[in-house]
Amino acid sequence: MLTILGFTMIATFLVLIMMKKMSPIAALVLIPALFCVFVGKGAKLGDYVIDGVTSLAPTAAMLMFAIVYFGVMIDVGLFDPIVRGILKFAKADPLRIVVGTAILAAIVSLDGDGSTTFMITVSAMYPLYKRLKMSLVVMTGVAAMANGVMNTLPWGGPTARAATALKLDASDIFVPMIPALAVGLAFVIALSYVLGRRERKRLGVLTLDAVLVEEPEQETETVLVGAGSGAKSAVGSGAGNPAASTGGSGGEGPVDSDTDDDDDRMLKVLDPNRATLRPKLYWFNALLTVTLLTSMIMEWLPIPVLFLLGAALALTVNFPHMPDQKARLGAHAENVLNVSGMVFAAAVFTGVLTGTGMVDHMARWLVDNIPDGMGPHMAFVTGLLSIPLTYFMSNDGFYFGVLPVLAEAGAAHGVSPLEIARASLIAQPLHMSSPLVPAVYVLVGMAKVEFGDHTKFVVKWAVLTSLAILGSGILFGLI
Repeated sequence: MLTILGFTMIATFLVLIMMKKMSPIAALVLIPALFCVFVGKGAKLGDYVIDGVTSLAPTAAMLMFAIVYFGVMIDVGLFDPIVRGILKFAKADPLRIVVGTAILAAIVSLDGDGSTTFMITVSAMYPLYKRLKMSLVVMTGVAAMANGVMNTLPWGGPTARAATALKLDASDIFVPMIPALAVGLAFVIALSYVLGRRERKRLGVLTLDAVLVEEPEQETETVLVGAGSGAKSAVGSGAGNPAASTGGSGGEGPVDSDTDDDDDRMLKVLDPNRATLRPKLYWFNALLTVTLLTSMIMEWLPIPVLFLLGAALALTVNFPHMPDQKARLGAHAENVLNVSGMVFAAAVFTGVLTGTGMVDHMARWLVDNIPDGMGPHMAFVTGLLSIPLTYFMSNDGFYFGVLPVLAEAGAAHGVSPLEIARASLIAQPLHMSSPLVPAVYVLVGMAKVEFGDHTKFVVKWAVLTSLAILGSGILFGLI
C-alpha cells in the first residue's frame, strides 16, 4: 500500500505542476500533507515536517546568503567581463548563445555547487536570452544538464556518497568513468547545438540593432538578475514557453557584424553606467570570490558559513553606508524569499516521503521485482533504475538506502561494487532537475521560468543524456 501511495503522490505532484493547476510551493506542501493522512499517520505530520525542515535548513541558509553574495557581485560588475566576452562571441546568434550556455555551465560547475553554477550562468546568459526573445527553458534545460554531468566530480556529492555507501575509494569510481562522462558532456554540447539551430530557425536573421529597436528606451538598463528592477520584466512574449524551442519562421541564421559600433551597442545591454558598479574594487571582489570558491572545494568551513561570511563582507566593503546595504538586500529579497520558501516547502515533501516509509517501500519494490535472469547484468540494471530513482529521491536516500541493496544483489552474481557505483552516477543530468533538488529552484527562479515548463522541456533530453553516459560506460567496459 505504501508503495502505491508513494508513486501516486509523486505522480500527482508532477501532473499538477506540469498542468499548472497548483504552484510548486503549494503542491510541495499540500499534496504530501494529504497523502500523510491517507497513510494513516496524519498525527505525525508535524514531526515529519520538522525533521524535513531540520535536514534542509543548512541548504536553505546557504542558498539565502549565496543569492545575496552573487547578487551583490552582479551589482558591482564582477561578471560583466564574462558577459561582454560572450556577447562578442555570440554576435546575437542563438546557436552560439545556447552552446555558450552549456560550456559556461560546465566550466562554472567545477566548483561542485549547483546553486553557484546556476546563479553565475543565468546572470551571464539571461540578458542575451531576454533581448533576443529566446526560449528561457532552453537556457535552464541546457544549464541543468551540463551541471548534472559535472556533478559527478568527487567533490560534487554523488561520487562521494557512492564511495561512502559501498566503502570504496572515490578516485577508483570516478577516474575510470571520465571517458563516459566526457561523452555525456559532448552529448549535452551537441544537444545545445541542435537546440540552438532550432532557436536560430525560429527567430530568423538577427542583429542586436533590430532587437533593441523593439525594446523601449527605459528597458536598456541592466537585465542582470538581481541588479535592480530591470530584471522584473524577464519573460518576453513566448520566452518562457517550452514550445518556443521548436519550429518557427525562416531565416538562414544571424549575420555577424565585425564593426566596433555593433560591439559597443551590444555592450550597452550591460548598462555600464549603473550606480551599483564598483570598478575600483573589481580585483578585491574577484579575489574574494576565488577565495570563497576555493574554501568550498577544500571544505575549510561549512558552505552556509562561508556564504554568510562572504555576503556580510561583500556588502560591508562594496556598500559601506547602511542605506545602500538595505537597498541591495531589498533588491534581492524576492529571489531570496522565492528560493528559501521553495526549499522549506520541499522539506515537507521529503519529510513525509521519508517519515512514512514510502521511499523505502518504493525502493524495495523496485529491487524485488528485478528478474533473476538480470542478476549478471546488475550494473546495467542499476544504471537504468538510477534514472527514475534519483529523480524521485534525494541523493542521500538513493546512495545510502538503495545502492547498498543493489550492490549486494550484484555481488551475489559476481558483479563488482565498483561497476555498480559507476552505474549509479549516470542519472545526474536528470537528477539536477528533480523537484527535490533545491538548486533547481534557484535556476528557474532567477530565469523567471515556471518549474512545470522546465520539467516538461528538460526530462526527455536529460534521460537521453543519461542513457548516452550509460551506453558509453558499457561500450568502454566500465559498467
